[in-house]
Amino acid sequence: MGGDRVDRCEDRLHGRDAATVGSPSERDSGARSGPTTTEQQRIKELEREVRELRKTNEILKLASAYFAQAEFDRQLKK
Repeated sequence: MGGDRVDRCEDRLHGRDAATVGSPSERDSGARSGPTTTEQQRIKELEREVRELRKTNEILKLASAYFAQAEFDRQLKK
């Protein structure tokens, strides 16, 4: 009755949908739509890389602002 709806909601919360539910071998063989195991691994690697690059970019922005302020302060003291 209501359990099916809850299961679908839980699937969506955990990033699973109709395309990704099923055995990996079904997707790998093309019997089911969705990314293959290799594609899923590559996606995870790329998402991890994006997170790292965003963190690095944020650190560089903060460092740039810090050094720009320090240079500005140094020029005011002359």
